[in-house]
Amino acid sequence: MNHHSQSPNFGYGAKIAALLSHTSVRTLILGIDPSGRIVQHDRNSQEILTPPAGGTLLGAHLRDLVAAPAADPPLSGLLTAARTGREATAVLRVQASGSGPVEAVVTIAPMQGYDASISALVIMRMPPPSDEQFLDPALMRHALLDDTFRQIGATLDLDQMARGLINIVVPHFANSAGLLLLESLVAADEAPAHQLDGSHLLRRMAIASDDADPGWNAAFPTGEVLRYPAGTPYTECMDTGKPVQLTNLGDEEVVSIAESWLRRPVVRLLSGTSMLLLPLNARDSTLGFIVCTRRGSFRPSDAYDIEIGLEFASRAAIFLDNARRYSRERATVLTLQRSLLPTGLSAPSSVEVSHRYLPGSQLIEVGGDWYESIALPGARVALVVGDVAGHGVRAAVTMGRLRTAIQTLAMLELPPAESLQQLNELMQTIGAREPHFATCAYAVYDAVQGTCEVASAGHLPPLLVPPGSTGQFLDVAPAPPLGVGEGLVHSRTFEIRDGSLLVLYTDGLVESRGRDIDDGLHRLQSMFAPGVQQRPVEELCKAILAGAYADQQRDDIAILIARLGRIDGSQLATWVLPGELTSAGEARMLVAEPLAKWHLTGLLATTQLLVSELVTNAIRYTQGPVTLRLILERTLTCEIADTSAALPRIRFAAGDDECGRGLQIVSQLSLRWGARRTTPGKVVWCEQPLPRGYRPPLRPN
Repeated sequence: MNHHSQSPNFGYGAKIAALLSHTSVRTLILGIDPSGRIVQHDRNSQEILTPPAGGTLLGAHLRDLVAAPAADPPLSGLLTAARTGREATAVLRVQASGSGPVEAVVTIAPMQGYDASISALVIMRMPPPSDEQFLDPALMRHALLDDTFRQIGATLDLDQMARGLINIVVPHFANSAGLLLLESLVAADEAPAHQLDGSHLLRRMAIASDDADPGWNAAFPTGEVLRYPAGTPYTECMDTGKPVQLTNLGDEEVVSIAESWLRRPVVRLLSGTSMLLLPLNARDSTLGFIVCTRRGSFRPSDAYDIEIGLEFASRAAIFLDNARRYSRERATVLTLQRSLLPTGLSAPSSVEVSHRYLPGSQLIEVGGDWYESIALPGARVALVVGDVAGHGVRAAVTMGRLRTAIQTLAMLELPPAESLQQLNELMQTIGAREPHFATCAYAVYDAVQGTCEVASAGHLPPLLVPPGSTGQFLDVAPAPPLGVGEGLVHSRTFEIRDGSLLVLYTDGLVESRGRDIDDGLHRLQSMFAPGVQQRPVEELCKAILAGAYADQQRDDIAILIARLGRIDGSQLATWVLPGELTSAGEARMLVAEPLAKWHLTGLLATTQLLVSELVTNAIRYTQGPVTLRLILERTLTCEIADTSAALPRIRFAAGDDECGRGLQIVSQLSLRWGARRTTPGKVVWCEQPLPRGYRPPLRPN
């Protein structure tokens, strides 16, 4: 039995691939005995290989065919491998008739049971000599046009496609080649601008040569953006959309090119070469060109070569243009969606929030999943996760509309059920033009009361994980998805223990083609075993998605994890005041103590004025006691709660009016103000910014 091996000492992978990539590679077959002497050969070997002094190959040792055998230890390794019954391959410099030493890929395969005199078969594959390369148009046409674009068309990556095309041109059509495209098409995604001087700004996408000379990449680096001067062959090719041929570039021409580019190595690389520029024409425009160079020892391009090259360039231009259009549209969609996703999440200091968004696989790159964490006045936070049905631009645009609406409704401080009701009406309006629906889970956590109000519109239930316990899905009756029906949305309020985790997610996390949704929900629940919830929420997000990356048919995934906790009691001060006008004066005195304890005496005068106006306004338009509350959070918040459901609004008092200026004063002195309805009535609030660099003196836990 023959054992096939390739010793790491014969590390010629790249060189072997380059040598065998020639269109008209020549194959010779020799039979050798155990000592390495030739006992048999095909009829071409005598003509191509240089025989030793005796004039015949028979009886000659393989060592006699190798140039400088002392410098070629791979030959000994090949013979040793054959004696041990292993097949091996290496690159050797072989003496060839008429052209001197050439590099050849030599494979020695042991033979058994055929002829005792032949112990191994030697297969030599070598490129043709320079005077024979690029000679057969049928071979060039086959290499450039047959089955080539079936392989190249498998990718839509512009850079990868350009490299693949150039690796076809070299070595089948030219010794070196480069592919250049208009910079406006590659980077700017816009139509090329007309230059008054006739020049064109291009980017070199790929370059290759068959001699592995690093000077090519140094003189013509890939990715370089350059402008060819007007009147040059390059601009002629771009302006006319026709091929341009230059034969036997003289020293003066090459020096002129090198000096204009300030690159001396260009003289050595281009001197004596012939050049052919093939335009890349697609959809009535010239996208760029392929520049093909043949060294002086090779046959220059003729009319038939130009015809083959133009057909190759025409096909390549269509593939490149399709890849460019795909890349542009894909980048547009991804930029659109990512610009619609939140760039930062806000929450009270006692709430820790982390998120993850994982697009679908390469087949499903863009979806309509989104998430939000919006800090609300009064140490509250709105936590939202939603999923628009479908993928692509339409789903992303609808997601953007819903996300904008969610932010607006949150700022209006509507409760979760009412917010989803408003979103449903919005989706009904959108669906009148194009049918669409979405699911959404909306939760508002109050870090003062330690409660969480949750509502759902067709969405999977949030997972609540109390400290030291297993996670439980919240029992919230889901309303129909947004845009589907007219059903009422109901919410439930839950008491939340400090340190509990609230996990909101989209269906892509728990459902896939190969997994039932119940199994996915059970897996998610099992990930939050007792003790695990003490890990940072960032690590929990990573752990949840650990198994999702390998799923190539997954949907988009959005996750929002919040560790909920009430604010420290030292950050809160509350008083109940009687419904009398004298309560305004009492309120001014009461706020002095907590502000002094919080080291905020600099805000005392402004806070007293704000409290006085809000308390006076509440007592004037309601009956019964009012509740005053100060909250030290990221801002200093002052809240007045009363039993009236009527929301205040700013009045523009006339010059002789005695009242109507209270809320104007509040609006001018505070960072922002607002009002929200509650079950007993309403809360009117205002916020003041804290001094720069301020750190609250909180009591230790």
